[in-house]
Amino acid sequence: MKKWLIAVLASLMFLSACSAGAVEPMSRYGDEVQDFEVTNQNDETFTREDMDGKVWLLSFIFTNCATVCPPMTQNMTQVTQELDEKGLENYGVMSFSVDPEVDTPEVLTEYAGWYDIPENTEWQFLTGYDYEFIRGFAEDNFKTIVAPPPKGSNQVTHGTAFYLIDADGTIIKDYSGVDSGDTKFPQAEIVSDVEKLVEQNNEE
Repeated sequence: MKKWLIAVLASLMFLSACSAGAVEPMSRYGDEVQDFEVTNQNDETFTREDMDGKVWLLSFIFTNCATVCPPMTQNMTQVTQELDEKGLENYGVMSFSVDPEVDTPEVLTEYAGWYDIPENTEWQFLTGYDYEFIRGFAEDNFKTIVAPPPKGSNQVTHGTAFYLIDADGTIIKDYSGVDSGDTKFPQAEIVSDVEKLVEQNNEE
């Protein structure tokens, strides 16, 4: 009986140790990203299947944004720079434009050039769809809003979160993409979580 109890306790301790390094999913997520086919800044097709086998960070931005998008993109750039310094591979970034009529591949290429993105980082700036697609894609997958500009404005309403997606395409959690009140942009947490998922994927 004692041997059985010791074996059970040892197993529980092992499982606890294994899960301690895992990234804990948020309860509102856990579904896979739905199928899509869009166009990147290089005017190349990018699909849901192209995500397979890689850990992803995802954001919603637009190039004419006068408020949150520049700091969001700069924050994401800093994440990629830190991951690059660590020599981490097998991850990528997706930034979906919420203003696809304006944000052509050429415009997105110019926008990407404003930031010091590491040369080896795969960062897909995405367009090539209509407003209804991006509204539904954001809401159905990421529980976030994309709304047209108010009358007389060109500023699209959208969320400022970054989303973590594992190598199976499952949405794991979100983070604030900008400083929020007394809360600073959680760069260290994002880098750590990406590292954990990449290492987990490499072990499988």
